[in-house]
Amino acid sequence: MTISDFQYFILFVLTFAVVGFLTPVMRKVAITKKIYDAPTAAHKTHKEPVPYLGGVAIIIGVVLISYGVAIFDGFTAENYLLMTSVLAPAIILGAIGLWDDMRNLRPAPRLAIQTVAGLFTAWILISQNTVGTPTESKILDALITSIWIVGICNSINFFDNLDGGAAGTVAVTSIALFVLGFQGQQFLIAALSAVTAGATIGFLLWNKSPARIYMGDAGALFLGILIATLTIRLQPDTEVMWTSLATPVLLLAIPILDTSVAVLSRIKRGISPLQGGHDHLSHRLVRGGMTRKSAAILLWALSGFFALCAIAI
Repeated sequence: MTISDFQYFILFVLTFAVVGFLTPVMRKVAITKKIYDAPTAAHKTHKEPVPYLGGVAIIIGVVLISYGVAIFDGFTAENYLLMTSVLAPAIILGAIGLWDDMRNLRPAPRLAIQTVAGLFTAWILISQNTVGTPTESKILDALITSIWIVGICNSINFFDNLDGGAAGTVAVTSIALFVLGFQGQQFLIAALSAVTAGATIGFLLWNKSPARIYMGDAGALFLGILIATLTIRLQPDTEVMWTSLATPVLLLAIPILDTSVAVLSRIKRGISPLQGGHDHLSHRLVRGGMTRKSAAILLWALSGFFALCAIAI
């Protein structure tokens, strides 16, 4: 399986256009159905209700373009299976996130569902021998893969606390993943990364500060498990194990740091890590005097710096 430079570009542009078109459509649906993120909880920072369902536009765009191009390009059954093993768990978790957006699930069952989905995805990766950074120990591979997928899935969800913050950061990570996948001739990784970058940037047109729509848990969980799977499936072009293991960490350094800071802060204060709060990196930057827009741009820039480090090693 080979994909030309032009085909990668078409993948990006098509997904960008589809999600950019669908996002305002889903915004109208959310307003009609009164599906809002209302600023009723103490940890909310926006002042007025903001429509959800941006994540639905992202999911439709990624899935439609991925399978549409696969059918048009005559993918083999093996390639369909590989692509489905990445997208199917993301679709399932996105659907659960949509349910949460509409019904407001409690944190404990939501985490339990995410964990089960993460473990299932890890099992698929390990059983297919498609984990990008094996340690040559199946038990250790299984443990690392499971923790990584569950952790990153929740990390992206936690990180979605600032207009454009999560979408822009995932876009940066996806672009870096595309570069690494393209350089290593890992065509599936590169193609899905191009699609993810197009989707997140198309959504960002409507989600940048001041946001007119949120991706909600549907989009955050879908992107979380998708980007976690792609980063761990990537086989870095390196013969040194520490650089191989460091690559996915660098690609997602900012969401990981954000979650670590928030969780450790809450544990130190004796409150549940699952409880919302104003202790994320974005909140700290805004309290330090930055505007919400400037804080988002800084987080994107820091993600870009660490992504360049991943490419460099």
